[in-house]
Amino acid sequence: MDKPTPKERVESILNAIHLIRQFVEGEDEISFSKDIKLQSAVQYQFLIIGEAIKHIDDEILAKYNYPWHIPRSFRNFIIHVYHSIKMERIYYATQDLNELEEQINSILTNEF
Repeated sequence: MDKPTPKERVESILNAIHLIRQFVEGEDEISFSKDIKLQSAVQYQFLIIGEAIKHIDDEILAKYNYPWHIPRSFRNFIIHVYHSIKMERIYYATQDLNELEEQINSILTNEF
């Protein structure tokens, strides 16, 4: 299997953001906390975001003013601390994707 190109990784991030928004549309924190399938789907998309960012060249990321360590760390948190994740933390992360999306769109436009 071929590795994704850097552009494909950036596109994967945008797709994951789109899917997270689609999944949580019309949901509030209470309904999110009761829906295990929804929680799982959203967490998987955050894993994709963090993993894709991990593989984008640091020289590219350094050009854009964003705390790239946060999505990387969030991915690691979901993977390694799965047993004590507080779903409200995941839910609130779904509501805070605008700046990441803007930066990723800028990377897509300016770098590829």
